[in-house]
Amino acid sequence: MVKQPVVSIIAHTPEPERVVAAAARNCYSDTGPTALLEGLDRETAESFLQKIASLGHESVLEHASFTFSLENVSRALLAEITRHRIASFSVKSQRYVRETGFSHILPPTVQENDEALAVFDRAMEAAGEAYRALLELGIPPEDARFVLPNACCTHIVVTMNARELLHFFRLRCCNRAQWEIRSVASEMLRLARNAAPALFCKAGPSCVWGACGEGRMSCGRQDAVRERYRV
Repeated sequence: MVKQPVVSIIAHTPEPERVVAAAARNCYSDTGPTALLEGLDRETAESFLQKIASLGHESVLEHASFTFSLENVSRALLAEITRHRIASFSVKSQRYVRETGFSHILPPTVQENDEALAVFDRAMEAAGEAYRALLELGIPPEDARFVLPNACCTHIVVTMNARELLHFFRLRCCNRAQWEIRSVASEMLRLARNAAPALFCKAGPSCVWGACGEGRMSCGRQDAVRERYRV
């Protein structure tokens, strides 16, 4: 069964922008952080966040964290996202959860090609049959799973602080990123901006607010990317 990813924020630091702004002001004030937080309204917090962003003072962003639910994403995406090490991950276990009748992600390039789609569907069916046969032979799920494909769906809970999220968005919202993680990262960014617009107002691929980080591997479409993020 083909599934579509579902991305949501399930928790984040309460009033993340005020927390970050208070932490930043604490670096430049004799007043304690509790008193700084009490006297910090939203407008003042946003103004201060713009100031520290212009100074490149990103360490204070680590005081705000965001937890996302990523449902119906591929095991291939799991391999990509766990390369971001300043994060916490909890993943549906293939040792304890049986994958009989597993769902999978269908790459767009395969979906658009009838012959490729037929090959892909046969491969998914064969993998499922092999997995079920191994279980019937008494092979434990932790070993039977070795025949399952990268396309197999999983569910991930991931927590990152705001600083790591900015880094994640710079890399994974880029046109050069793999299509599935780019789609998931773009939705994560949309949700993060809704939750904390002052923290993520300039988030996105590196070319949006500066030079492309891909060098000679650049997609060459920076103007279109900047326009998309401006809108």
